[in-house]
Amino acid sequence: MKNETLADRLRDFMISRNIPHEEKKMFGGLVLMVNGNMLLGVTHKGDFMVRIDPTETEKALKRKGARLMDFTGRPMKGILSIDSDGYENDDDFESWVNLSLQFVSTLPIKVKKPKTKKPA
Repeated sequence: MKNETLADRLRDFMISRNIPHEEKKMFGGLVLMVNGNMLLGVTHKGDFMVRIDPTETEKALKRKGARLMDFTGRPMKGILSIDSDGYENDDDFESWVNLSLQFVSTLPIKVKKPKTKKPA
């Protein structure tokens, strides 16, 4: 994965604040999950991916380094990609993480579905 430094920074933030989370490989990168919901991560290109309240998208896009995340040619409101100049200082970084935590904390907890065995 590109940008291990960002991945480590995200892990350190979550651990230092005792925020329970899990990591998953998604979209060719790393995603941090809280209560089963995607929170933020590092894309396969090494960008900072942040999930926010979709109603806050237009306001967030005015911030330095922010653009809509585009996985499939159809950008989704509420998932942003942040260039390094938009999170290089600690205040900006923490602001993005906190914005994501604020939104994801409003979502219902997702319970993992048990894996079903395929018939032989």
